[in-house]
Amino acid sequence: IEGGRIAWGHGAQLPYLGEALTVVLDPTHGFIGKGGALHGGSEDAGGTSLRIGLPHSASPAQIRDAVQAWLMRDARRHFTARLDHFAPLLDVRWTSLRLSSAQTRWGSAKADGSIRLNWRLLHYRPAIIDYVVAHELVHLEHDDHGREFWAALGRLLPDYEARRERLRTEGPRFIW
Repeated sequence: IEGGRIAWGHGAQLPYLGEALTVVLDPTHGFIGKGGALHGGSEDAGGTSLRIGLPHSASPAQIRDAVQAWLMRDARRHFTARLDHFAPLLDVRWTSLRLSSAQTRWGSAKADGSIRLNWRLLHYRPAIIDYVVAHELVHLEHDDHGREFWAALGRLLPDYEARRERLRTEGPRFIW
């Protein structure tokens, strides 16, 4: 990341679930239907790498688009699992998940059970993602941020205030 911008190329780094993720261009693999694959440990840094089936001659825009497409697919998978985990604990039912690219909102919920979550949440640690997922599920029962809303969220996540503060202060500081 250079000056708040990701330098899209082989070896680019970005946050993924609160940890560094290194982009590795792998022209020998097609990653059919997935666009990429996670590997625990890149050749250089020993961390997590995302192998993308692009040639080393790929443009920065091609690399950015491929990584974003993979992240959006992974966001849907991760968020669905967390919605399925928390919904029964709250005795609510969600009906659909849509991904958002909003610049100012992390999520929203409608009375019909539809949930919208910002795919960029995938950059945060799992505890922070869980805060946003649980927050939106609580809205299926309480449409405002009144006392009952915060009490319900507190029963589910007793440390929700600390998670909320981390969401505000620990966010990724880069521009897509």
